[in-house]
Amino acid sequence: MKKIIELLKPFWRTLTVSLTLKMLGSMTDLFLPFLIAYMIDDVIPNTLIGNVWPIYEVGIYMLLIALAGWLMNVYANRTAERISAEAIRGLRHQVFEKIESLSSAQIDQFTRPSLISRMTTDTYNLYNSTGGVQRLGVRAPVLLIGGIFMSFLVDPVLTLVMIATLPFIGLVVYTISKKGIPLYKEIQTRVDRLVRTVREFITGARVIKALSMSEHEKARFDEDNKNAIKGELKAHITMATINPLMNTIVNLGLVLVLVFGAFRLNEGHVQKGDITAFVTYFTIILNAMMSITRVFVMLSRAQASGARIDEILNAPTDIKDGTLEIVKDTEKPHIAFDHVSFSYNKQKYNIEDISFEIYEGQTLGIIGSTGSGKTTLVNLLMRFYDTTEGQIRYYGTPIQDLKVKDLRSKIGLVLQQDLIFSESIYQNIQFNRNQIEKYDVEMATKIAQAEFIYEREDAYEAMMATRGMNLSGGQKQRILIARAIAGKPDILIPDDASSALDYQTDMKLRKKLNETMAHTTKIIIAQRISSLKEADLILVMDEGRIIAKGTHEELLKTSDTYQLLAKHQMGGATL
Repeated sequence: MKKIIELLKPFWRTLTVSLTLKMLGSMTDLFLPFLIAYMIDDVIPNTLIGNVWPIYEVGIYMLLIALAGWLMNVYANRTAERISAEAIRGLRHQVFEKIESLSSAQIDQFTRPSLISRMTTDTYNLYNSTGGVQRLGVRAPVLLIGGIFMSFLVDPVLTLVMIATLPFIGLVVYTISKKGIPLYKEIQTRVDRLVRTVREFITGARVIKALSMSEHEKARFDEDNKNAIKGELKAHITMATINPLMNTIVNLGLVLVLVFGAFRLNEGHVQKGDITAFVTYFTIILNAMMSITRVFVMLSRAQASGARIDEILNAPTDIKDGTLEIVKDTEKPHIAFDHVSFSYNKQKYNIEDISFEIYEGQTLGIIGSTGSGKTTLVNLLMRFYDTTEGQIRYYGTPIQDLKVKDLRSKIGLVLQQDLIFSESIYQNIQFNRNQIEKYDVEMATKIAQAEFIYEREDAYEAMMATRGMNLSGGQKQRILIARAIAGKPDILIPDDASSALDYQTDMKLRKKLNETMAHTTKIIIAQRISSLKEADLILVMDEGRIIAKGTHEELLKTSDTYQLLAKHQMGGATL
């Protein structure tokens, strides 16, 4: 309930009007049984033959009251939906913005399927609950309390008989709701697993088909789907026991009311119209209790979903933003790693005691086996993660002291698994960066050796399939390189971004980079020695450590590992 109040708070003015009209619309329902009793006991017996106008008059009043209630309820319900939609739209924006600010470590902790589920399923649960509370959260209590009050006016004794059943109903609702709330949280955890399975299947559909693992994936999906359904059924069956128990208690109460009512009618304490009105009020109270039960069910789901969303919104930001502006000082190293160590799981170092320096315009090459920590160095430089030990400096300033946005804007990064979006080629390269003009895109295209774009009928306006499925691996990489270059970065980092390029295209790319981006610092991560042999400094990494560093010529003389790589890749040509 706390989360729902928080969501509705910004709309308190509109909400006040809406809830007031909802309350007045609900109160109109309470006057109708009273008028029916009045018509049965007073109007009809006293109406003269041939003069039925008094009956029509009461009927017109009843019609006007019902129409007024209908109009007020319709307006209140529509307003409730509009407020709920606006509130959840704002909440989704908050959650999305918060996810963007989370560090990579925090995203790994939450897991991507769970974040997707929280952004979709959990916010939808809150949407339903927010609207339901506005519609039923006012109407049901008004009808319940008002029905008891009007019943008391009709006959206090029968009202006391009816009220005696309410504590039993309250006990049923409280006991079952207490069991139901944890079950809804468990449902969302199972939905997370289901989303993860679907996401992995869609992403890896080609691999799954190629390896003939479709049946295995179907079985895995079926198991997760069954678990999700079991959780849903368990929660719904638990909460569904409220209604039958309430019906039983209320119907027993109604039987008692009718029995006592018959005796009191026989003794002349009440009239026939009063009994009719009382039964109607009892039905109104029963429906109000049912509505309150539905509110409890919705609030149970909302509490579980709200707690999961709050886990995101209240998560402390691991990556603290610095306050300093970048001050360019070419006398100092552009990038310096000073005894840097880092661990993803905080148990074992993934990289350890990494130290090196490169100056502006120099090229750093990093080579090593898979899992040696090459990409981890880039993650730390980009501040996707912060170092466990040691320090990274940018022109002599620790990167933790710099504004994250400024730091990242100076770096053009091409990741191993970067994305091509389902937009035009131009939009994929320009990427909604206002400072990048068409000339910059065309220049970046030439540098990245992506002239194949001009061979397409629509050139830059050609639409890309999701994840670039209508491009070859080499074409995709060249578009991604063009995207990084178009921003005119101070540091360019191709992370194994030329692995799908043929040797000739790779050579042309490196030559063009050296000619047109001589003052740009480059950090080239590659498996090919030919891609980085011209670098000013090459790091040879193994198991998270630098096992050798120097120029190509120096490493050929001092590093057995580098010599072995050169022998296998260059056919014995070492220089």
